[in-house]
Amino acid sequence: MKALCWQGVNELSVERVPDPEILNAQDAIVRVIATTTCGSDLHLLGGYIPAMRAGDVIGHEFLGEVVEVGSEVRRHKVGDRVVVCSVIGCGRCWQCQHDMWSLCENSNPKPGITDELWGGSTAGIFGYSHAMGGFRGSHAEYARVPFVDYGAFPVPDGVDDISAMFTSDSAPTGWMGADLGGVKPGDVVAVWGCGAVGQMAARAAMLLGAERVIAIDRFPERLAMTSRHVGAEVIDYTTTDVTAELRERTGGRGPDVCIEAVGMEAHSPGPEYRLEKAKQQLRIELDRPFAVREAIFACRKGGSVFILGVFAGAVDRFPLGAMMNKGLTVRGAQQHGHRYIPMLLDRVARGDLVTSHLATHEMSLDDAPLGYDLFKNKRDGCVRAVFRPGM
Repeated sequence: MKALCWQGVNELSVERVPDPEILNAQDAIVRVIATTTCGSDLHLLGGYIPAMRAGDVIGHEFLGEVVEVGSEVRRHKVGDRVVVCSVIGCGRCWQCQHDMWSLCENSNPKPGITDELWGGSTAGIFGYSHAMGGFRGSHAEYARVPFVDYGAFPVPDGVDDISAMFTSDSAPTGWMGADLGGVKPGDVVAVWGCGAVGQMAARAAMLLGAERVIAIDRFPERLAMTSRHVGAEVIDYTTTDVTAELRERTGGRGPDVCIEAVGMEAHSPGPEYRLEKAKQQLRIELDRPFAVREAIFACRKGGSVFILGVFAGAVDRFPLGAMMNKGLTVRGAQQHGHRYIPMLLDRVARGDLVTSHLATHEMSLDDAPLGYDLFKNKRDGCVRAVFRPGM
């Protein structure tokens, strides 16, 4: 089959790789109908995520059709159209039973890497390095889906492929930030980043009852999209002091909940950005935490900060004093998608959650390297490139 393979830093190619096979009685083989780029994939492309190997198939957000099932699969059959959660959960361990699916104790067959990095293993993730299990990703014609009874979800009739596909990762990630960030009716919420995850976090906050939602970015097309399709207020951080602007809009207090949806390659307009980028490229520090720092300083006293962006390791100048002395609650996680995907599909079917506008560019799998170039460099207004292997 054809698949998009990581070959090295900033190097991708479409290659022929062996077709996936059933390896476990709880597996299924899914024909990929649509799969999309994600900001966290750019961390792989840039070489910031450890344990990548040349030839690894990337991609983790997808929708497809079940074409083969293992002997112990009970909830799916051949022909089902399903959204597959980007995170792999066994459904039986203590973490999965407590709805913390991205902390699954059984789905990552290579726990030693993350044990060493973070002091504990995490769940497997499709196409996201050997630290996350070494599973082949979704930018391919077919994918093997382990524990398919728990990780794949039937798509309601009437919901189109693209709308459903974003409930694989972007929508549940954003919803988790608002939910576990503690958004409640009447809150003011600020979201750093107007990519797909940031937009979904902003929309989730609104649906959970936030009185005002303010989204922060620098790209005019993303700010316009967030204003038009999500209905949030927006701030271009290159034109103002974000912390001062947020305090002015909140009567001097600051947002109740701040959601960081940027991750380890955060940008800032000042000289600090060049210094942190140099330190990251030299591996003096692994992540650029500018957006996290700003969220902590901007948040009201006693408020909540949730970190949705992907981070891999240590950062410099983390504002621990501000976090402690302001009495903040700071949380973060890879997404617990199994908890949210059925509800999100229902919301998409009812029309109160719109995702299809995120797919600004659709193309064949053969054109995937071009799609990543558009996506990484924010060319032609690209918010997400979607690959259709059947084109």
